[in-house]
Amino acid sequence: MGREHIANLSFIDGATVTAIVDPNSDSRERAHAEVASRMPGAQVRSFTHHHELFESDLCDAVIIATPNFTHATVLKDALATDLHVFIEKPLCTTISDCIDVIEWAVRRSERSDALVWMGLEYRYMPPVAELIKITDSGGVGNVHQVAIREHREPFYPKVDNWNRFTEKTGGTLVEKCCHYFNLMERIIGQSPTKVYASGGQRVNFLDESYAGKDADMLDSAFVILDYPNGARAMLDLCMFAENTVDKEHISVVGDGGKVESFLPSLELRHGKRSSVGNFKEWTYDASKTKDLTITKVWDDRIKYPGFHYGASYLEHLEFFHAMKEGHNPEVSLEEGMRSVAVGLAAHRSIETGRVVEISEVMPAKYSHLQVTR
Repeated sequence: MGREHIANLSFIDGATVTAIVDPNSDSRERAHAEVASRMPGAQVRSFTHHHELFESDLCDAVIIATPNFTHATVLKDALATDLHVFIEKPLCTTISDCIDVIEWAVRRSERSDALVWMGLEYRYMPPVAELIKITDSGGVGNVHQVAIREHREPFYPKVDNWNRFTEKTGGTLVEKCCHYFNLMERIIGQSPTKVYASGGQRVNFLDESYAGKDADMLDSAFVILDYPNGARAMLDLCMFAENTVDKEHISVVGDGGKVESFLPSLELRHGKRSSVGNFKEWTYDASKTKDLTITKVWDDRIKYPGFHYGASYLEHLEFFHAMKEGHNPEVSLEEGMRSVAVGLAAHRSIETGRVVEISEVMPAKYSHLQVTR
């Protein structure tokens, strides 16, 4: 993902990579090769420890794309500087670490205007961004249900196979699905109160073991969330379904209509309900034309589609503008923590076979904060 960030930055006018830090020599070499191919002539220093980078005075901003379990350690030092900080999802693997990071950021804000941006880029995918615009503007009325399905390939190999273990990732529903829990919150405009989940490791990595430890990453699950206003959301995840046409499907239904986005087809479907009046007298008429529009959605600002249909590029573009113009971050650390909390609650629900209250995994004072719009 670090190399993907480099690729996106190469298309941001006014941005360049000046330094790379990684303790793994192969990763450093691959990163340098990425810079050389995309930013010919760029002068890039290389470091093996993040302290060296933070003390180098070579950059204005740092992008932290390290393994999940290292985020808190790196962020503690990053937030002691006046550098702008972009942190990849998930924020951390535990709520206690997330709270620490938020408190460090609050203390830093008392002396510095430097930006801290939570990397949750799925909201920037063109059809998803359009779906959010429609729901924000009342295009489906009051939102009652959000359903997200991802049917995809297994996790890719990563350095030292760190993403094969729940203790290092936070679990699949944190590592992979915090994006979706954040989208649900963004669309509904509230934080969930309860989580019900069923899932397990059914197919992937069953015969993999590293340093005597068996891979234990969940590969399939259903997760249901309840919200204070009565809305509900559901996640359907399967990571041994690589032969799917549209791997990601988001459906939002309200009392006034329905809107859906599909990826990678980039299709958006928006339908409005007819005025049915008295339901006792309502009958279905198949001959009537449905109020339905189907469009392909793209954002012409995107110069590099990358792995996420241009979402990473657009997120970097907004991050860059926020740094230059002094804007607040579009995605907050609190949102990052709440997305982690839902994933942790879902894993606890699977382990215990019961409904889990969000208050069990995250202090109540963090549960009802304003959602960034």
